[in-house]
Amino acid sequence: MSPPLCRLHDIPDGEAIAVDAALPDGEENLIVWRRGEAVHAYLNICPHAGRRLDWAPGKFLLSKGALVCAAHGASFTASSGWCVGGPCRGQSLRRVPVTVRDGEVRLAE
Repeated sequence: MSPPLCRLHDIPDGEAIAVDAALPDGEENLIVWRRGEAVHAYLNICPHAGRRLDWAPGKFLLSKGALVCAAHGASFTASSGWCVGGPCRGQSLRRVPVTVRDGEVRLAE
């Protein structure tokens, strides 16, 4: 079983945090985004220019249920990571499968 990325209660409902994770391709920074009891995780990389999406380490802009890239203003949905506005329309964030077990968010196995 993989070590926990964080605890569910570490993420305020409707908010996102950044965590580091050991993925098969190496260490990556992830966006872990909570919507109720559901958690979605994505690489913290904007598909438009390859930059991080946070405006400060671990701090994300959220507007009307969408994550907004601090550098270019692209907007992404929580459930799919799909770009719904800005310069990367037609692209999506790279999903990282996670599960919630016993109140802990872990990489899916």
